[in-house]
Amino acid sequence: MALIVQKFGGSSVADVGRIRRCARRIVDAKDAGHNVVVVVSAMGKTTDGLVELAREASSDPETGEASDAGPSKRELDMLLSTGERITIAAMAMVLHAMGHEAVSFTGRQIGMVTDDAHTRARIASVDADRMRAELEAGRIVVVAGFQGVTDAGEITTLGRGGSDTTAVAVAAALKADVCEIFTDVDGVYTTDPRLVPEARKLERISYDEMLEMASLGAKVMHSRAVEFGAKYEVPIHVRHSHRPDEGTLITKEVEKMEELQVTGVVLKPNLGRITLDNVPDSPGVAAKVFAHLAESGVVVDDIIQTVVGDGVATISFTVDHADLPDIKPMLDDIMGQIGGGHASIDVGFAKISAVGVGIRSHTSVASMMFKALAEGGVNIANITTSEIKISVIVDKGDGEKALQLVHGVLF
Repeated sequence: MALIVQKFGGSSVADVGRIRRCARRIVDAKDAGHNVVVVVSAMGKTTDGLVELAREASSDPETGEASDAGPSKRELDMLLSTGERITIAAMAMVLHAMGHEAVSFTGRQIGMVTDDAHTRARIASVDADRMRAELEAGRIVVVAGFQGVTDAGEITTLGRGGSDTTAVAVAAALKADVCEIFTDVDGVYTTDPRLVPEARKLERISYDEMLEMASLGAKVMHSRAVEFGAKYEVPIHVRHSHRPDEGTLITKEVEKMEELQVTGVVLKPNLGRITLDNVPDSPGVAAKVFAHLAESGVVVDDIIQTVVGDGVATISFTVDHADLPDIKPMLDDIMGQIGGGHASIDVGFAKISAVGVGIRSHTSVASMMFKALAEGGVNIANITTSEIKISVIVDKGDGEKALQLVHGVLF
């Protein structure tokens, strides 16, 4: 008997018919003798609808224009958390109708304790005792993803990838044998098969490789969920919610993984670049810049610092387009703190990254990438590397072409 955590995303539980199909997979696992915990997202586009409701409710009552400040983040979390509560109740009802005892829990009811960063909270701890008691009683446990509660009792949501993160955190707390992430794709591919038809499905990928691919734009898994899996060594099995096929196992690295030069190629299509010119070339300047961004929860991508002489330097870094509205108001404060310089924002960039644990022992990957891009007429703006990654920044208009060129030469 194994303990299995199964997670179903919004598109997999978009209506009662789809919930029933997912419930059949749950029941099959239960009938095979396993203990099962299910984590679900809100149904279909429910969360999008709730966000729109919040926008309308917080708009100017006279003009209907959206408020510059937007809805209160505390109240937004209170609203958004209702989406998953609908799904857990519906899933438990369906399981009851199929002859199986099931019990639904909110994040608060399973002791999913988070920090107090509303709309992007991070998990601090999970109390598994209540879930264990229900499993020992023979019930299927259905848990709301994406939500938690602070020590002070405030409802929070986990932000992007929150339900995946919930599932892996629950699996870690319960010491589950596997966490199955059921989604609308049948595994992790060498690249996005919608953009490159020749992409291949991977049977296995290491936590480090999946973490790099997720942080670089691969949408199959969110990096926060993979981080949990790596930290607690939870095997994560990515599978299609409505097909019986085996998917891709995300697990710890094994020796044979280094035989492959590259595991995958990823396109991150929407990047903005912030450039800080003529900043003082002195100790502590970079620390002030990135501490300010970190306090605001902005994730910074590639960073390049260049000394231009006469005691000044240039610092540039890339961020996701979605974070630019949060960064713009900060720039004046940042420049004031570091004592001079000029800030500018450029948009319209994309990043292509080759990822694989074999990169550290194969020296040809970079030259193959650069040659393919040169022959394809794609100009490289920036290059960054790590032990298992080589990334290039290109114009957004060249993004898909660059992805196809790099995948073609490496696979």
